[in-house]
Amino acid sequence: MFKASLRRVSTPIISFSLLFLLVACDQKSDIEIVDSAASQFTLESNLELAETLDIENQVDFDNAKRGLIAKAPINKLNNARGTEIWNAASYEFVQGDAPDTVNPSLWRQAKLNSIRGLFEVEKGLYQLRGFDLANMSLIKSDNGWIVVDPLTTLETSRVAMDFAEQHLGPINITGVIFTHSHIDHFGGILALLDAEQVEDKNIPVIAPVGFVYEAVSENVIAGPAMVRRGSYMYGDALSNSASGHVDTGLGKQVIFGSTSILQPTVLIDQSQQSLSVDGVDFEFFNMPGSEAPSELTFYLPQWKAFCGAEVVSHVMHNVLTLRGAKVRDALLWSDYIGHIADFLEPKADAAVLFNSHHWPTWGHDEIVTQLHQQQDMYKFTHDQTLRLANIGLTPKEIAERLVLPKSLASNFHLRGYYGTLSHNSKAVYQYYFGWYNGNPATLNPLPPVQSALRYVEFMGGAAALLEKAAVYQAKGDYRWVAEVVNHLVFAEPDNTAARAMLAEAYRQMAYQAEAGPWRDIYLSAARELLGGAKIMRYDPASAKAFLQQVPLEQFMKALSVRLDGEKAEGEALSINITFTNGQGGNKGESESNFVVSIRNSVMHYRRAAQDETADASLTLSKALFVDILVGEVGVTDLISSDELSVDGSVLKLVRFFSLLGEPNDAFNIVLP
Repeated sequence: MFKASLRRVSTPIISFSLLFLLVACDQKSDIEIVDSAASQFTLESNLELAETLDIENQVDFDNAKRGLIAKAPINKLNNARGTEIWNAASYEFVQGDAPDTVNPSLWRQAKLNSIRGLFEVEKGLYQLRGFDLANMSLIKSDNGWIVVDPLTTLETSRVAMDFAEQHLGPINITGVIFTHSHIDHFGGILALLDAEQVEDKNIPVIAPVGFVYEAVSENVIAGPAMVRRGSYMYGDALSNSASGHVDTGLGKQVIFGSTSILQPTVLIDQSQQSLSVDGVDFEFFNMPGSEAPSELTFYLPQWKAFCGAEVVSHVMHNVLTLRGAKVRDALLWSDYIGHIADFLEPKADAAVLFNSHHWPTWGHDEIVTQLHQQQDMYKFTHDQTLRLANIGLTPKEIAERLVLPKSLASNFHLRGYYGTLSHNSKAVYQYYFGWYNGNPATLNPLPPVQSALRYVEFMGGAAALLEKAAVYQAKGDYRWVAEVVNHLVFAEPDNTAARAMLAEAYRQMAYQAEAGPWRDIYLSAARELLGGAKIMRYDPASAKAFLQQVPLEQFMKALSVRLDGEKAEGEALSINITFTNGQGGNKGESESNFVVSIRNSVMHYRRAAQDETADASLTLSKALFVDILVGEVGVTDLISSDELSVDGSVLKLVRFFSLLGEPNDAFNIVLP
């Protein structure tokens, strides 16, 4: 045994996704970036779109206000470190007619998402909307309340519940439902309820089968890349303004605060499953592989109400989210919505459809119509993408050609405020065919910088390229300008004229974008091109509470993808990692061991008894292991701590950890 003291280190072993383990940074960059006005081409594009839609239609506004008990306060909210994570007043500019710099259809959606407060959906069925990206729903039970989707963060969940109690009285929680595995539907749970209370009071925590696995898996493994891409998708560094972030389409914004997770006690693992919770009857429908890999919906016979979770929304959703995730099955998604419609259509007294985002729909015929239209929208995207692919069109060609039929496109709940037909069709193509479009020229292209240097040379050099691009910029051909000038920026990243031209093209595309994420992506790109600092959101303290609830197999997956294959060339190592006090295994186990090995530049792991031939054995608590993972302590300085024991070769153990590469959640996107 060797002795050493604990030492804090700055680099975490693992970095996690934007949607999981992040809190607000202390401040945004103070760089001053002057916003540009909308060009004449942008004005004309937005006017042309507005003329195709009934922008003044008030039905959605009436539904969004229906049942309002109390408006949410115009409040500010800080996290535990005192950092502002929400300021409702920053959205007060969203009123009146659309400004020149915002697509009028997106502006309409932003106004709808600004209707915030506590709402009575039906007597005994309530929603808190506008406190976070998602809704929290409250169902009155015999002895208290059942909470559905307790928001993203501890801070927002607590504020929302406090507001509800002001108007509904004390809320004794008798059940919890997590509809699916995205953090905005469960991350705030520990502000309301902890594991001890669940056990002591025998409170059912209901989730779809695979919930914990899916809540963590793709985001733990792909964390750093999703953090960085997500910062663009959600306009993380943008101001809330008519020339900045306006709305996500799904809600006002992603909230960055303290997150948590709670292990479910009841899993819905049947396609249809009946359950009674404190006197309330539920008919659950398991719908995995739809909007989330693990997702359920449910029917409440007492209220003739159906909760569509996020399978149904007042937007066209993402078949593949732009932050990156596993591609979704558009056909299966469509089929699920069809199942809901088939279930509700014979029920002439079906009263309301409420979901995890946006506002409800009331009335049997209105509900069935909405479901059929949503079903048809996803199936149209799927079927027509495959039809065009089967006659030889490639993803870019399909995206350019596809247009929703007028019978669908005229409905606001099918507009591309969050997903778009363009990138959803590409996602369908990817689901079936992968990244390769069949053209050999795209099979093994040069990487971006090498390609860019040759493009600039072919176009006659930087000055000639900019001169030609300026002609297209003057004609409003911003997509082409972005494609061409991006090559020059990658060839000459210090070319300020190129960066300025590219930034302006992105801004104009942002001002025209109907999708909130597209707008934020373009504006985030423009900001960084003009020198705006990157936003760093990883915070170990916030990560720890979340990670303590996560099965250790997920950590092992993350460790595996951190192995630096070049460094590990020729290495052959085997390490036992034993977790004490049952913290690494199933409840009731005294300890749990993982055998971790490296061969052929690949890390393998398995839960098993200790391998007596291993090079080293490491024994520690899960809490300490989490500290190592998030970078609060360094393993090399823990070798002889009383909190950790090592048997075998210390050098081999240190070598093992040295083979793990460092994450980078601030890599360049618009610059090489």
